[in-house]
Amino acid sequence: MSTVEIKNLHKSFGPLDVLKGIDFTVEAGQVVCVIGPSGSGKSTLLRCVNLLERPTSGQVFVDGTELTDPDVDIDAVRRRLGMVFQQFNLFQHLTVLRNVTIAQERVLKRGRAEARKIAGETLEKVGLGEKADCFPAQLSGGQQQRVAIARALAMNPSLMLFDEPTSALDPELVGDVLSVMRELARDGMTMLVVTHEMGFAREVADRVVFMDRGAIVEDGPPEQVIAAPRHARTREFLGRVLHPEH
Repeated sequence: MSTVEIKNLHKSFGPLDVLKGIDFTVEAGQVVCVIGPSGSGKSTLLRCVNLLERPTSGQVFVDGTELTDPDVDIDAVRRRLGMVFQQFNLFQHLTVLRNVTIAQERVLKRGRAEARKIAGETLEKVGLGEKADCFPAQLSGGQQQRVAIARALAMNPSLMLFDEPTSALDPELVGDVLSVMRELARDGMTMLVVTHEMGFAREVADRVVFMDRGAIVEDGPPEQVIAAPRHARTREFLGRVLHPEH
């Protein structure tokens, strides 16, 4: 069963066409990495999946529910979606534990004890169980991003969306975040990941989607799209990313 299905998706900002008829699906349990140059529409596509951006036309389905239906209960759908942004968006005045419990209590209506138990388990999962009583400012950027992942996981999502989750991190901190994402993939989490981390995409993705100028140019397994791309534009992009010295 498809977790995500996108049909003829268009998104314009005024005269600028950012998405030009996107069609693709993400099957349950798949990891799909979206790559491409800046300005190609990758992040806009991701934001249309949970209606942070409303498409100009086309349809988006998540777990069989049409998000683009005007009558959809978008809050109910979003409870099943975890989103991790480039910036961590943590509450700086709250402890790590409280950052992970607050949405559980207010959105899912879990009791405090249950929320704390689940928060503790998810923080352990991302390797930060001992940081529960710290404040975000006491953590590195990589640790803060792992808290953001724990916060999303604590909501029991059926789909995780990642919008370049390592782009704001120092290079030495990237590995810890990618390690957590690898674990999620091994556990069978359905993931749609916008990323510049080609090694991660090659190793973890079931499929890689290459976008350019608002369209999908190439879509296939990483051994095809990254290792043996069929399209000249894909080859040009990967040449620049993988071999910047040339």
